[in-house]
Amino acid sequence: MTQPRRARPRNEQADREIDENLKRAFDEIASEPVPDRFTDLLKQLKEKEAHAPRAPDQPEENRSDD
Repeated sequence: MTQPRRARPRNEQADREIDENLKRAFDEIASEPVPDRFTDLLKQLKEKEAHAPRAPDQPEENRSDD
């Protein structure tokens, strides 16, 4: 039977660099505009929800008109 590998000691500098790079990559993607096809789909969904009958036991949700 083989021995399980031991975890490497944490390298704080490497952890910081990984965190910074992940944040930078995410920020770049998050700042991109949402494609029109997705905003159109969201609009269609909101319209269908507005016209859909609500079940008597279904609570009314707090909706914001975006």
